[in-house]
Amino acid sequence: MKLNIYSLALILGFSTFTSCADRLELINPNQQTSSTFGFDADDLEECVIAAYNHIRMEGSYARVGYTIDVCRGDEAWNSSQVWYLPFDDLNVEVTSDIAFWPWREWYYTINVCNFIMSRCGEDNDQLSESMKYIKGQALFLRGLSYYNLAGYYQNPPLITDYETYSSLDGLYGANSTYDEVLDQVEKDFSEAMELLPSRDEGGEWAGGRATCGAAAGYYARTLMVRHKFSEALTVLKDIIAKKYGTYRLMDNYGDNFREGSAYENNDESLFEIQFLDYGSQGTDDEWTPVNTSPNATQGSAIESNFAPGNYGGWADISASPWLYHLFKEERTTDNKLDPRLYWTIGTYETDWEDFEYGNVAYTNKLSATDNIVTNNTYGGLPIAKFTNLRTGLYGTVVTGLHDGINLRLMRYSDVLLRAAECENEVNGPTQQAIDWINEVRNRVDLPDLELADFNTADKLFEQIANVERPKEFGCEFGRGFDLIRWGFFYDSDRLQQLKEHGTFRRSTEAVKDPVSYSDIATDSELKCSYDTYIQGHEFLPIVQTLTNKNPNLEGNSANYSTDNSTYFRENGWTVRPVVDLSK
Repeated sequence: MKLNIYSLALILGFSTFTSCADRLELINPNQQTSSTFGFDADDLEECVIAAYNHIRMEGSYARVGYTIDVCRGDEAWNSSQVWYLPFDDLNVEVTSDIAFWPWREWYYTINVCNFIMSRCGEDNDQLSESMKYIKGQALFLRGLSYYNLAGYYQNPPLITDYETYSSLDGLYGANSTYDEVLDQVEKDFSEAMELLPSRDEGGEWAGGRATCGAAAGYYARTLMVRHKFSEALTVLKDIIAKKYGTYRLMDNYGDNFREGSAYENNDESLFEIQFLDYGSQGTDDEWTPVNTSPNATQGSAIESNFAPGNYGGWADISASPWLYHLFKEERTTDNKLDPRLYWTIGTYETDWEDFEYGNVAYTNKLSATDNIVTNNTYGGLPIAKFTNLRTGLYGTVVTGLHDGINLRLMRYSDVLLRAAECENEVNGPTQQAIDWINEVRNRVDLPDLELADFNTADKLFEQIANVERPKEFGCEFGRGFDLIRWGFFYDSDRLQQLKEHGTFRRSTEAVKDPVSYSDIATDSELKCSYDTYIQGHEFLPIVQTLTNKNPNLEGNSANYSTDNSTYFRENGWTVRPVVDLSK
């Protein structure tokens, strides 16, 4: 009997041991590795979602990554005179912690995209439709990442192979050249154009995912960085001809800056960053890429940056007086103010009494005697874009990542104005270029431009660069990228023009009054961002923390304060001279 019991115990023991061994071999679904994950479309779709998630983080587009370029342009200035001051003054130091955040976010995105493509293979003809769409989105998001990295850091390391991450030698790569990075960006967007469906497919393709139209738009943008105007014009014409989907200007310009399904992902949007609407968000601000809170707000902090202090905002960024008065110089065919001013700058104007939501700042109705300023110490004209300042959705901003308005990164109006710019560069001023500009102007009832008034390509360029684009895209991401590709930092007359545009008054009084750069020496309240521009600092430095950790990584022109004009001119590119449009 004892023998039988011992035998039974031994058998049970072996079975228990075997069972335990089996359990040890089970894959923990919460601890997947690259050897067990990513071998089917369902897994890779999760990776695609993760990549989209990274582009709506603080260092990409949810706050700092977006706002740095707004500061870098001549349409806005740092009204807090603290948080974004070095970026506004174009003299960021190599020890800046904030300057690292876009680098961090975009390389997180690249890592995910490289993993996806390591599972897709090189032969696109062998991919199923769903896998083509997965690879196409990864290519687009990697292209977007390197587009931003080149535009901010000039010569970042180019990492395109996921296997590179398997060793420190690969991970700690050396700098690539500006041209090498942009070559890859062009390649990624070009391939994505062939793999992705258009927004006409409907469903998620019309509701926020990257499409062939988004890839085509960014491909044209990238070509224009290196003055490949003829190639870019071909792509832009194809977008206009609906080869990559159907786009049109919204009848109401303001529809591009409101939240809600009635306005977001509209017919004008080629690509936008998706944020949850007000009232549907979580409560946890997800500031870093390692925060995986299930109750994340999933909004942006753009409104917090822009909103006036009196309404709960951080009051960091204001519109430039130059931009405000640019709007005031021209009236509509009905003798009204350009409605784009209403959605760009939050000032009281008599024209707004019966327009849209009226003269409002959040839920507060403004009167002619109200002196609404961004910052309670330094003043400034409040930026209305991508905030609810005009919609009256709430009376006080909840600071943090709570702004639910999707950031429209590329709109059809950009396609039209870029097509006009490329047409002017390739063929000089033509009626076709004028027609594309007038299509944008007609949306806001401005009188048509006449070809006879633009006898040179220089004059039409001036109209596009310093009238049409600022009024259509004022205080949006992208102006800093434009100033670099136009070479405005490499010409003394253009740099002087930037100084005139970038002059502002640090005062809570007379914020709407015109200012003049020539008065800076005698008026202590005046300041100009471009007075402190250091050569090479049109780009951000590669921060010292990175170069200390990576012996193969060197700095860029901002690290060494070197002049980039030689590169610009050796490529045969010219800076168009300043033209007085009043003559």
